[in-house]
Amino acid sequence: MLGRATDELIYARHARGFALVSTRTPTLQRFYLQCDPADDVADWPDSRIWAELHARLAGDDGFRLHEGRISGKGVIAMRSFVVEPMQHGRTFLAGDAAHIVPPTGAKGLNLAIADVVVLARALAHERRTGRRDLLDAYSATALRRVWRAQQFAWWMTQLLHRFPASDSFQERLQLAQLEQIVSSRAARTALAESYVGRFEP
Repeated sequence: MLGRATDELIYARHARGFALVSTRTPTLQRFYLQCDPADDVADWPDSRIWAELHARLAGDDGFRLHEGRISGKGVIAMRSFVVEPMQHGRTFLAGDAAHIVPPTGAKGLNLAIADVVVLARALAHERRTGRRDLLDAYSATALRRVWRAQQFAWWMTQLLHRFPASDSFQERLQLAQLEQIVSSRAARTALAESYVGRFEP
């Protein structure tokens, strides 16, 4: 969306499905709404998108989302994918070519940048010293971060999404986990550390 609907990053677990408001630039935000993956984007006019966002983000605090112009939309698959190893000889994979994480964990761009930083350092080291030790270790070094980010994205997805096969027991487990995060400083700290990317090997 062009403009800002809110100044906050918002995650929502709702009976109608997951919702996320993510800021990309000072004037651009991205919204995610859980829907049937078989949905046609034509079935989601702007009015329906706004209605779902208002419903899923409503709270007891009187929060109100500001509407703006939706500049693009699509139905994306929720999937996880890792190529292991991330190198073959002198061919190295980075970013989406090596791994996909669901948007729930908000780790895709961060992982891509981290891959490039590790690979750039290894290439510079080889050029400077003639040694391949960092290049040979690239995949193992990058994958430690990748798998931790995959685990975090999987956990966030399990925590916040509605699943067709979910029963009342599974829903109560989700609520219990959310209550633990709200009530436990240790749980909030663990979530915050994972979210901001403290995945250094």
